[in-house]
Amino acid sequence: MTGKGFLRKKGVELSVKIYLVDAMSAMALGLFASLLIGTIFATLGEKIGVSALADHRLGAAAAVFLTETADFAKSVTGAALGLAVAHALKAPPLVLFSAAAVGHAGYALGGPVGSFVAAIVAAECGKIVSKETKVDIIVTPAVTLLTGAAVAQFAGPGVSAVMTGLGALIMTAAELEPLWVGVIVSVLVGMALTLPISSAALCLMFSLGGVAAGAATAGCCAQMIGFAVMSFRENRWGGLIAQGLGTSMLQMGNIIKNPLIWIPPTVVSAVTGPVATVIFQLENIPAGAGMGTCGLVGPFGVMAATPNSPRMWLGLVLVCFVLPAVLTPLVAAPLRRLGWIRDGDLKLPG
Repeated sequence: MTGKGFLRKKGVELSVKIYLVDAMSAMALGLFASLLIGTIFATLGEKIGVSALADHRLGAAAAVFLTETADFAKSVTGAALGLAVAHALKAPPLVLFSAAAVGHAGYALGGPVGSFVAAIVAAECGKIVSKETKVDIIVTPAVTLLTGAAVAQFAGPGVSAVMTGLGALIMTAAELEPLWVGVIVSVLVGMALTLPISSAALCLMFSLGGVAAGAATAGCCAQMIGFAVMSFRENRWGGLIAQGLGTSMLQMGNIIKNPLIWIPPTVVSAVTGPVATVIFQLENIPAGAGMGTCGLVGPFGVMAATPNSPRMWLGLVLVCFVLPAVLTPLVAAPLRRLGWIRDGDLKLPG
């Protein structure tokens, strides 16, 4: 049997579609099922904890329960990503379960990208040796774990360097005039939110605050609300909530297939960013800057950092919700007429 035939028998297919579309789409679901749903629960728990409900035993218990559940969910983000990627690659059971540890290692050393790369290599290596020996129960998880850990160690520093470089670029842009802060920071952080890197980690790492953080929030909201509304015809209410309150990263697999779908929300982020910085002077805290509307963390951060006034509330509603929802379909309309965006291009997996 040829090498190619052996790989085919083991279910290993070197395919851009499998790795960059199928696996990345599954990774987005894994991220939603752990970090993002945990963030939503954490926000709910925090708000219940400081509301009038906190004075009642049931309200206090609900706040604690949601916060603890959020911590559990967020603590297994790496494992969820590893399992999601291995599942997309149709890994057999021993490989699939071992991928949880691989994903955790990759996430610890290189964030979501580190987890993604480590899980792909580990799953494919695990599939190759699966059921090839009489001690499969030892060999398969051992190969999966060792190759995954090695890749995590190798890829982690590179991913960290990319994150540091992007963060430095954002911080440089943050020192410009408010107009250009609005455009550049909004676009960069918004795109980082949709990519399989952590926009939230970037903003926290560099303590991004003030109007630059407000611009980052505008960009993230433009991506999330923009994609949610633009894809409503394909994904209906479930997709609207998953993207609008979860993450626009769910569209990453579709972006790989047709990068042109990324144009409308990105163009809108270049508009809403300056609206946030120049017109309304919206600010945010580092913890909320890179979150967008995920669990409404971004808007809550704006409320905490910007002086309370009718102007702040108007800006918050317009920048975070109304403008992305209205402008993104308008920008997308001519692209649909030109055939650059086709029906089904924005359909979410699952």
